Amino acid sequence: MYNEKVMEHFMNPHNAGEMENPDAVGNYGSPVCGDMMEISLKIENNVIVDAKFKTFGCGSAIASSSVATDMIMGKTLEEALELTNKNFIDELGGLPGPKIHCSVLAEQAVRHAIYDYAQKHGLELEGLKDFDPNKDFDHDDEGCEV
Repeated sequence: MYNEKVMEHFMNPHNAGEMENPDAVGNYGSPVCGDMMEISLKIENNVIVDAKFKTFGCGSAIASSSVATDMIMGKTLEEALELTNKNFIDELGGLPGPKIHCSVLAEQAVRHAIYDYAQKHGLELEGLKDFDPNKDFDHDDEGCEV
């Protein structure tokens, strides 16, 4: 069901854990599935210099969080906002159809963290122009399991 790269990120996740004094934190999850993600960021000159995650969920959720944090580090806030769940899926070499929602959770956790930073620093970012931090997760229940 899972390819080798997904299994590697699940069994040996990158950037997992707590971050001391993060500049921004984004939480996102699906109450229906029970998958929850928290992404913490360190940001210098609008560049993400470190990222950590804590995820409660299935292997796909953990792998998506791992690859998302890998991919956003070293990017400007705007560059990180351009990354979508499709980029995370491609980097993982694919996810089973019912597990695509896990990559969406990772995308949204990143967006929420960057939104948190932008709010704290009075930044207006083009990538957040239509972002609604209060929008609930929207998907069907298929594939939701912890």
